[in-house]
Amino acid sequence: MRQNRDVTDEVLELLKQSNLRLTAPRLAVLEVVEHEGKHQDAEFIEQAARQKLGSLSRQAVYDNLNAMVAAGILRRIEPAGRPALYETRVGDNHHHLICRQCHKTVDINCAAGVKPCLQPNDDHDFVIDEAEVVYWGLCPDCQTEN
Repeated sequence: MRQNRDVTDEVLELLKQSNLRLTAPRLAVLEVVEHEGKHQDAEFIEQAARQKLGSLSRQAVYDNLNAMVAAGILRRIEPAGRPALYETRVGDNHHHLICRQCHKTVDINCAAGVKPCLQPNDDHDFVIDEAEVVYWGLCPDCQTEN
């Protein structure tokens, strides 16, 4: 299969290392998430990937998203009251800022270094491997509308 020119070499390498096959639907989903659909839901990803391929089932999109999340190629975030969102930025425990009005979502780097939120006051004997922090507010565009 030819290499998709729009998916970065780093993401393609992650896909190859995961032992997931390089299929046209998988590459289309990856391309959408990386370039058009960062922080978008599965419905957006499905529609955009279908435009690239002409034909693609909803189940194929969900299956590919789930397989790539399990393989560590994609990250799924699940903000309260919103559908799951997907991104290719994985492995660094960054956080997110979400506009309450328009739902714009942006990455926020950890302010205190690597995995600052992994030391709670009481871990209740859990082995903690990730912390998810979501900041909520109004983006600059929505502030000017109010």
